[in-house]
Amino acid sequence: MSNKKKDIVNPIDPENVTETPGTLAYGHHRGSFPVAPTKEGQMKGQALSAMEHQTDMQLHQIKQQMELLASQASRIQKRVEISQRIYGAEMRFQPLINHIYHLYEKDAGGHVLSLIHPKDWGRKGCPFIFVATVRLLADHTWDVLED
Repeated sequence: MSNKKKDIVNPIDPENVTETPGTLAYGHHRGSFPVAPTKEGQMKGQALSAMEHQTDMQLHQIKQQMELLASQASRIQKRVEISQRIYGAEMRFQPLINHIYHLYEKDAGGHVLSLIHPKDWGRKGCPFIFVATVRLLADHTWDVLED
């Protein structure tokens, strides 16, 4: 047997140890007085839980409203884009309110507004690229029915 003394390594982190355990706000050994929540603490905990639940519900509702507004804004932007294309398109007729028309893009660039549905072009098919089916509204904006 060797008389060499083995170095003892303390596995406890020295930063988690105090020199004055009696000043801790909680029990630090088995015989310590148990720390139990008081009725005031329970009430505050329940109130905090209810408040968090309520605010989570309200935040979820606001998120849904924001998604709806973003969707509406996207649809309006699409209508503006299509309307700009229509008013820049070739038209060989006077569009009437509440009638349905079809917007096509020409191969050479530019657009044409037509009365003919993409499926109604006959055997050869449509000579243009279909963009949208629209209806002229009373305020002279265009409602996009299909794109």
